[in-house]
Amino acid sequence: MKCPFCSHPDTQVAETRVSEDGALVRRRRRCAACDKRFTTYERPEVNFPAIVKKDGRRVEYDRAKLLASFKLALRKRPVSTVQIDSAIERIEEKLLHLGQRELLSSALGELVMRELQKLDQVAYVRFASVYRSFEHVDEFRALVDEVRQ
Repeated sequence: MKCPFCSHPDTQVAETRVSEDGALVRRRRRCAACDKRFTTYERPEVNFPAIVKKDGRRVEYDRAKLLASFKLALRKRPVSTVQIDSAIERIEEKLLHLGQRELLSSALGELVMRELQKLDQVAYVRFASVYRSFEHVDEFRALVDEVRQ
C-alpha cells in the first residue's frame, strides 16, 4: 500500500485487528521511507442499493456522504469515531438485508435518524430539523418534546 504522506510504495503492517463482528479488518501500517504510521480498513465489496432521490434521480450509495452527514450532525458532540463507524456499519447491514436494488432517500434518512437517536439526542435533533425541513418553531418543539420522553 502506498504511503499517504510521502507516496512511497513500500509500507509494512505493524498490527492487524479484526472487528468484533468479523466484518472489518483494521491494519496499522508504517512507511519504510518516512516512518509515519497510518491506519487502513478492509471490508468486503458489496453491492448496495441505488438511492432514489426526491426528484427521481438515482445515485450510487456513497459511504463517504453518509459519514459526512454523521460528522456534521455530531460536530462538537462527545461521540467517538468508533461509534460513528459502528452506526454506519449497522445501516449498511440493514441495506444489504433489505435485498432491494433501489431505496428511497427518505428511507435511508430514517435509518440515519434512528442511529443518531441512539448515539446523541442533540445530533438527532440537528439532523431531523434539517432532514424534515422544519418551517415552524412548533415542529421543532414537537421533536424536542418527543426526544425528552
